[in-house]
Amino acid sequence: MRTVFMFPATGRDETIAMPDRRLPAQRDPWIMEDALHIDIDDEPTGYLFRGWDPEDVAVLDAALGYHPARALQVNVTGRVDGTAELHRLAALLLEHGGAAYDDHSRHAWTLREIEEGTVIDGLRFFDFRTHYERFVRKPASDEGSK
Repeated sequence: MRTVFMFPATGRDETIAMPDRRLPAQRDPWIMEDALHIDIDDEPTGYLFRGWDPEDVAVLDAALGYHPARALQVNVTGRVDGTAELHRLAALLLEHGGAAYDDHSRHAWTLREIEEGTVIDGLRFFDFRTHYERFVRKPASDEGSK
């Protein structure tokens, strides 16, 4: 699975209410469009930021202007692309501010950047294909030299 963290600029109750309204009678996890598995995570009582690179946390804190205490962790099933679904979820969760952080870049994405397809360091929000081509898949010339 690929993971995205959404950090809405809302309190905990309002953050939970957003997926509750859209996905009633669900939670732990909420499942959106059979592609996104959404859980809330709190830093003081959960696992938020455990295993994160301190530089990534610093980038997020700087972009938000504060250190967030909670996030919605969104796991994207490998059965689907997930980009369109994540864009819809970001529009819902980040409407009042906040940021999203994906597995593929060191950037805290605002809703405006997501909607406009902004490119940072050669990547868009949740640009797993470009990330794979640039950083994971070895160029053909390297494969033959082993």
